[in-house]
Amino acid sequence: MANLFDPITIGDVTLENRIIMGPLMRNRSPDAVPNELNVEYYRQRASAGLIISEATAITEQGQGYSHAPGIYSDEAVEGWRHVTTAVHESGGKIFCQLVHVGRISHKSLQPFGDPPVAPSPIQARAKTFVVYSDGSSDFIETSMPRQLKPYEISSIIEDFRRAAARAMEAGFDGVEIHGANGYLVDQFLRSGANQRTDLYGGPLENRARFMFDVVGAISREIGPGRTAIRLSPVAPSNDIHDDKPQALFNYLASQLSAYDLAYVHVIEGATGGDRVYQQGPEPFNYEEMRETYYRTDGSGAWMVNNGYDRQLAIDALEKERADLICFGRPFVANPDLVRRLRINAQLNALDQRTLFGGDEKGYTDYPVLGG
Repeated sequence: MANLFDPITIGDVTLENRIIMGPLMRNRSPDAVPNELNVEYYRQRASAGLIISEATAITEQGQGYSHAPGIYSDEAVEGWRHVTTAVHESGGKIFCQLVHVGRISHKSLQPFGDPPVAPSPIQARAKTFVVYSDGSSDFIETSMPRQLKPYEISSIIEDFRRAAARAMEAGFDGVEIHGANGYLVDQFLRSGANQRTDLYGGPLENRARFMFDVVGAISREIGPGRTAIRLSPVAPSNDIHDDKPQALFNYLASQLSAYDLAYVHVIEGATGGDRVYQQGPEPFNYEEMRETYYRTDGSGAWMVNNGYDRQLAIDALEKERADLICFGRPFVANPDLVRRLRINAQLNALDQRTLFGGDEKGYTDYPVLGG
């Protein structure tokens, strides 16, 4: 029976424990380039079995938030190389979470002030984070997107492949495709955001095509054992929804099993909120999704996320509902979360005011035990 502190091999990577640091947007990388403050933040948390980086844009078009990092420039690759070196020197492993935000952006963040792109021209009832030239910041409504043309879809798939190659150049141990929380991959999946009538729209098999094209391109580029994906079956983040989430995500699980991924990362419930949130009349059956994956010969580790504390994590491993437990905000306030979980120590409280943007306050100044 596995416990939180047992090592595990996922794909081509061996982890020291099963406690995963989740991807958390912190908006402290001006010009989309990681800096020394980011290096220290990730270095402090290297005792995690695996760190998943904050969402990292594959292109400038894929950006949706001020001061969020990218991986599309030489400067960004070099900045991330400093991060990965620090994590490795501290004994940790780190995957780069690759994202294209699609419609969750504002034209002021887009190249030449163009509208954001999306599967269909449907504006999200959502907000994005912007930092103004005077240093002030705010959350503002996302812009009306334009529909992607078929040839542009192929180009974005290539952008994902190229970003994965750059991530490996920067020293990451692998990449996680952000297919959750209402960003572009998730937008293609959902009936509420995708009203296309071509090969990328309509039946769920077509709506899933973009995701599988991205998974395939990245797997071929860096190897499936260093490729992973994040999914959020019912999370309403960024105004996303689907009419039949169980059928959709069971199908995804059955098809993902063919790719030999390092892991499948599943957010249970509403991201950062209600763990039993549901879309439609029936609760989502996560166990059915997981069983579908393994029944169709899936070999990747199963990672669960959202609101896990020490006891919930222990229970999930003991009942074999998961192989890896992802902790989000607890890692923000507790750089030494692994140690605190091991000895069942009290956790630091999170300062909500410093989550997005700013300096070292609420970023690298949280105390460690005995510190």
